[in-house]
Amino acid sequence: MKIDFSDINGKVCVLTGGCGVFGRVFGKAMVEAGAKLVIMDYKQGRCDECCMDIFKKKGDSVMCVIGNVLEKNSLVEAKKEINEKFGKIDILINAAGGNAPTATTKDEFISFENLNNLEKTFFGLDIEGFRSVFDLNFLGTVLPTMVFAEDMINRGGSIINISSMNSFRPLTKIPAYSAAKASINNLTQWLAVHFAKTNIRVNAIAPGFFLTKQNEFLLIDENTKELTPRGNKIIAQTPMGKFGKPEDLIGLLLYLSSDISKFVTGVIIPVDGGFSSYSGV
Repeated sequence: MKIDFSDINGKVCVLTGGCGVFGRVFGKAMVEAGAKLVIMDYKQGRCDECCMDIFKKKGDSVMCVIGNVLEKNSLVEAKKEINEKFGKIDILINAAGGNAPTATTKDEFISFENLNNLEKTFFGLDIEGFRSVFDLNFLGTVLPTMVFAEDMINRGGSIINISSMNSFRPLTKIPAYSAAKASINNLTQWLAVHFAKTNIRVNAIAPGFFLTKQNEFLLIDENTKELTPRGNKIIAQTPMGKFGKPEDLIGLLLYLSSDISKFVTGVIIPVDGGFSSYSGV
């Protein structure tokens, strides 16, 4: 048996959230492995820029498709475009997601010190912001899977969801994001069982702590540019003593995309510098 990722060559891969921090790295890796890549975004200009930024020029192996991961009809139309140009879909990477300040509490705890200002706690959360973050991370995985995975029935395929460290242990301040990512874990395992007889594998990558635009405001002080107390807590809890880089996820991404992992389904795999293994002592 040849041990490499050559079986990815020529497969059609749909990447939602393809213009995000992780998405750009994922897209480049899949193209370098020989996949026909579909970058999906809901803004045409950003989608075009993303293709140009990653690949310098659009080629026959890359296409940008406009689609909203929260609108099924939009995804159905996107699928028609994909099937017309590339054929049926083999790999789906559900990378759309992220957090927002409106779904984040300012205080970690309710205590005697903040009883007179509950706006900074759970009670002051903006429900629309909460719903927006939850829907993007959870329904933004459900709907693309519902539309695109139909191409994989009996042909086989791989679905890769993006989970998070806080799916295992919820982090303070970000209840919507934590709840959504915990839901992703459950969904991943449910779908793995549901699709098992049709040769569709469903797994998830659970990144540890990576500095991104979505979480920078929590980890880096805007004025001093030093780590916030929260950032220092994370580094202290990570045995490797550093934040991850998006490129650290490529090996696992290719493994789960490839037939090398053809008997692997229903697993959520941390890439976290040891964070989830460390008790703190």
